[in-house]
Amino acid sequence: MSGAPRISFEFFPPQSLEASFRLWDTVQTLAPMQPGFVSVTYGAGGTTRKLTHDAVATIHKNYGLNVAAHLTCVDATREETLEIVNSYAKAGVTEIVALRGDPPKGQGHFTPHPDGFANSIELVEALAETGKFNIRVGAYPDPHPESKGTGDDITWLKRKIDAGASSAITQFFFEKDTFLRFRDKCVAAGIDAPIIPGILPIENWTGVRKFAARCGAYIPAWLDEAFEAAIRDDRHDLLATSLATELCTDLLDEGVEDLHFYTLNKPHLTRDICHALGVQPDVSLEKVA
Repeated sequence: MSGAPRISFEFFPPQSLEASFRLWDTVQTLAPMQPGFVSVTYGAGGTTRKLTHDAVATIHKNYGLNVAAHLTCVDATREETLEIVNSYAKAGVTEIVALRGDPPKGQGHFTPHPDGFANSIELVEALAETGKFNIRVGAYPDPHPESKGTGDDITWLKRKIDAGASSAITQFFFEKDTFLRFRDKCVAAGIDAPIIPGILPIENWTGVRKFAARCGAYIPAWLDEAFEAAIRDDRHDLLATSLATELCTDLLDEGVEDLHFYTLNKPHLTRDICHALGVQPDVSLEKVA
C-alpha cells in the first residue's frame, strides 16, 4: 500500500430527534477526514424522500461537503422524480447516486410506477440529459438477489455506465477476492469506469449478518466463527476494526484507490479504520469535545 486512499462516506437521513443528533454527530466526527464525497440514502420504498432532501441540503450548506444524493425510481412519477432532481440542482448539489431502489415494505418485488422510470438505466439516462450531475450507480460483487448470476449484474452495470454514469459503488462484501474477481470480470466486459468498493464496518454482527442474507452478500463460515468468539470474549469492536482495516489494506495493495464506507450513522469504527489506513484528519475541522 502506498499513500492513503481517497475515501467517501454514506449516511442515512434521520427519522426521529434522537436519530437527528446521531446523524449530525456522525457528520461532525467524520468531516475532518476530508472525504471526496458523502452520500445520503433513501429509505426502502422511497420512504425518506423528503428527509433525504433536507439532510443533503443541510450537509451541503453547513459542512461544505460534496454531497451525493441517493435517488430511486420507487413510487414516483417521472415528473415527481425530476422535480427532486431540479431542487437538488438549485441547492448546489452536483452528484447523484442513481438506483432502482428496493420495493416498498410488504411488496415482494419491484413494480415500476405506471408513469415513472422503469429501472435505473432510464433514471441514469434522464439525469445525464440534464448535464448537471456526476452520476454514480450501484454494483454487486455478489449476485443481486434478483439477478440470474454475476454475469447478469455485470451486463446491467455496463448498461448503466453506457447510459451516462461515471462510476459505481459496490454493495458491501467480506473478502477481498469477491471484489477482485468482480473487478476483473468488469474489465473483461469493457467497463472502464471506476468501481469503488463499499466497506461496511461491522458495528453489530447479528444485525449485519441478517442484512447480508437479505441482500445476497456471501457470508464466509470463518467470519461467523470469528465473531462468535469475539462476542464471547468481549472483543467485537477490536475484531471489526482489525478485519475492515485488513480488507481495505488488501484492496489498496491490489491497486484500489477509493474506498466508500457505509457508516450506518455510527462514526467511530469508520474513523478508527481511516486512521489505521493513514488518512489524516484536518484538525481545524475536528469538533470540540
